[in-house]
Amino acid sequence: MDGAFNIYKEKGVSSFYVVKRLRRILGVKKCGHAGTLDPAAEGVIPVCVGKGTKAVSFLQDGEKSYEAVIRFGISTDTQDTDGKIIRQCDTGEIDIKKIKEALERFTGPQEQIPPMFSALRFKGRRLYHFAREGKEVPRKPRRINIYEIKLLDFSFPDLKILVRCSKGTYIRTLASDIGDYFGCGAHLFSLKRVKVGSFSIENSLRIEEVQELVKEGRINEKIYLVEDLLKGRD
Repeated sequence: MDGAFNIYKEKGVSSFYVVKRLRRILGVKKCGHAGTLDPAAEGVIPVCVGKGTKAVSFLQDGEKSYEAVIRFGISTDTQDTDGKIIRQCDTGEIDIKKIKEALERFTGPQEQIPPMFSALRFKGRRLYHFAREGKEVPRKPRRINIYEIKLLDFSFPDLKILVRCSKGTYIRTLASDIGDYFGCGAHLFSLKRVKVGSFSIENSLRIEEVQELVKEGRINEKIYLVEDLLKGRD
C-alpha cells in the first residue's frame, strides 16, 4: 500500500497516536504524518504510507488553512487552553473596526518568534523541555507568510477567524500576538485545520471510517497515489 490518506484528527489525541492507530489498522510498517497538530486541535492531517512517505516533506511545505477562535483578556504560558494562566486583564473596548485593522496588520510576509512550548530545538533539546523547567531560551524569528485572515465572527471576548498561511506558522503565537497588539493579551481557544494543500476537511476520514473501509475491502478507494501527491513539485 503506497500513498496517503486524508485523516481527520479528533481533539484530545496526539498526531503520533493517529499514526500508531493507522499503522495497526492498515497493517503497514512505513507510516508518517505530514504536519503535527497539537492534541487540543482537530482537523486535517495527511498520513502517508509505504512509498507515499516520500511525499511527507512536500506536503509539509504546502499551504495550510485553519479556523481559529481567539479569546481576549487571558494569556497562558502555552498560548492555548492547555497552559497555565499567566495574565488576566480588562480588555476594555475592542470594536469591529479595530479588529479588521489588526487582522490586516498581521497579514503578509513577516517574522514570527516560535513559542517555548514547541518541538523546535535549542542546543539539541526540544524547546518544550526548557519550558516545562520554567526556563526561557532565545529563539530566532522565523520567516512566515500569512496569505489571508478572514473574519468569521466576533462575539466578545471571542474572535473567530480563517487563516491561510505558509508552513512554520504557529496559530497559537498569532493569537498571542494579536492579544498583545490590543494590550490585553489573548490565547488560542480552539483550532481546526481545514486544509493542507489539496487535502480538505470535507473529504477527510475519521479513524473509525478507515477501520470500516478496511473491513469492507474498499480502503484503496480513498488512497491518494504517490504520483498525484507529487504533482506540481519542481
